[in-house]
Amino acid sequence: MPSINKKININEIKVIQAPLAGISDVVFRGLIRKYGSKCLMTTEMISSEMLCNNPNPRIIQFEEFEYPLSFQLVGHKVDKMTSAAKIIAPYASMIDINCGCPVKKVVVSGDGSAMMKTPKLASDILKSIKDTTGLPVSVKCRLGWSKSEENYIEFAKIMEEAGADFITLHARTRNAMYEGHADWEKIGLLKKELKIPVFANGDIKNLKDAKKCLKITKCDGISIGRGIMGDFTLPYRIEKYLNEGIEIKEPDLNQKIKMLKEHLSLEVKNMGEINGIKFMRKFYNYYISSIKNASKYRCLLVRLENEKEILKVLDEILCIHNSNH
Repeated sequence: MPSINKKININEIKVIQAPLAGISDVVFRGLIRKYGSKCLMTTEMISSEMLCNNPNPRIIQFEEFEYPLSFQLVGHKVDKMTSAAKIIAPYASMIDINCGCPVKKVVVSGDGSAMMKTPKLASDILKSIKDTTGLPVSVKCRLGWSKSEENYIEFAKIMEEAGADFITLHARTRNAMYEGHADWEKIGLLKKELKIPVFANGDIKNLKDAKKCLKITKCDGISIGRGIMGDFTLPYRIEKYLNEGIEIKEPDLNQKIKMLKEHLSLEVKNMGEINGIKFMRKFYNYYISSIKNASKYRCLLVRLENEKEILKVLDEILCIHNSNH
């Protein structure tokens, strides 16, 4: 294990890189750091069952420069969650408990946002992890299971009582998945009810959204996930605004294509050309969505299986764009 400084000051956190399963890998997180952000990093969601069966999976790949780094665990068994926490404790600045994932294959076993139906169990897990590891522990949750079962204030108060260091609230119910709009007003209601910090999550795609969300919620900071896809400068730009009141423009297409090329190159290096290119297909639209005929180029890019061919198409996109501007 490398020599790392795991120490974290919860009160200094303004921006959190939210975990994105199958997206926010070590390369993704490394690029956030490269583009200047000092935000709290979070690993992808890690299954406690999987980790107990395989204590050294690829999903917990990390680098020294990522710190401070939170490891997010998902599960519904006190013993498994505690054992998993013990495995990652030597590497973690803190641990985040996932009580928010809405995906069917996660909730069907009682994990993720299904945990909001069992707040006592969630509380027992949190206490056990905290007592066993001595690390700070946070909880990410949703408004509740459904519109008629919104229990986020009650649930968060129970987590606070159990010793949670902060709460991140994604302002949708489980049943809403990612449809409609995140209800930032309810994050503001929770902020008024808790003594511990509250971080806002959901529909924060740019600096303008971040400013509006903070104005509405009066929360302690922003947790941002999909907004980073296609723009690794966003966490830094939000931090710059929060800390210094400075607004930095978002990257133009030239900068985004450069970022995409770098992202592609690093994933190919990390995974090999075949797997790296397959992995990158989910990202193309986020980088090029602003250009004319974006869907045509995306359809072309996702079919390509050679890094040089992809780079050639990206250069073509830039050439056409720059000649028209």
